[in-house]
Amino acid sequence: MPIPSTNTGLSDIQTEFGGCNPISISEYYSGGSFVPAGAPAPNGPIPSSGQISIGQFRAAENVTFITATGGCISTSGDYKIHKFTGSGTFCVSGIASDPANNNVSWMVVAGGGSGAGRYGGGGGAGGFRESPSVAGGSYSTSPLAGGSAIPVSVQAYPVTVGGGGSPSVFSSITSTRGGPAAGGNGDPPYNPGTPGGSGGGNYFIPPAGTGNDPPVAPPQGNPGGKCNPGPPADKSGGGGGATGAGSGGFNPFPGGSGATTSISGASVAYAGGGAGAPQGTGGNGGGGDTQSDPGDPNTGGGGGGRNGNPGGGGGGGSGIVIIRYKYQ
Repeated sequence: MPIPSTNTGLSDIQTEFGGCNPISISEYYSGGSFVPAGAPAPNGPIPSSGQISIGQFRAAENVTFITATGGCISTSGDYKIHKFTGSGTFCVSGIASDPANNNVSWMVVAGGGSGAGRYGGGGGAGGFRESPSVAGGSYSTSPLAGGSAIPVSVQAYPVTVGGGGSPSVFSSITSTRGGPAAGGNGDPPYNPGTPGGSGGGNYFIPPAGTGNDPPVAPPQGNPGGKCNPGPPADKSGGGGGATGAGSGGFNPFPGGSGATTSISGASVAYAGGGAGAPQGTGGNGGGGDTQSDPGDPNTGGGGGGRNGNPGGGGGGGSGIVIIRYKYQ
């Protein structure tokens, strides 16, 4: 609790900020051993050097915030952002004095599924999951933001960032890998797409891969597209994306739309589906285009199907994990 606003003594300062006897007022400079830089002090500011008086501590409070390492760290206003483009550790070494400030926002995107060869379908996007923003840390979340922020304590939190076709994990949150697409071969048996965070596109007649598999709420993805049968048989559906299903029907066969969020401090789209053959464009959010275009790295975009023979489809883009919290 804050230091009293009247009749302040050295013992009150020691109780709030810590320290040992004998008490020396010089130990309590702002930014020193005991007093955080910028500690609130209505009668201050508490100086960082030179002359210091007890009165400057009246109503001051020992306010702390999360201290952590891991990933690529940046700031946006009063918030710190840890971006993991590969697996690592979010290591919390200090927590906030206000429990509400120990909640972290998060976004977890899995690796996208691969596109298929020889007029194959587009790969499904990696599962996309995002929390609401923490209190006071307003930014533009995606339409899929849901669940809750995660409270953290002093400990190490392993972070797994999936490569193409692999899941991503942070704490209790797992995003499922994107479903690989169905490959074409020109002759029966025709192939279905594969389920995943978002499903892979089909080839000709069988069903496309389902999305949000296994199911979570809000959903982490959508199904792949299913092309209509009929000559020519060399066509396939686009992969599903975070906010839209892959397209089927007749030409073109684009991938499903991804999700856009500003959790990183900039507006970025993730988890777009890959395009199906013979023509199509990847969904916004890193989906690969037809002709074996791979999904973009660290977006979870699905790979594009291949228009023609020989060769395989594009590989899925790797995933990403972003963690955001108040640090001052």
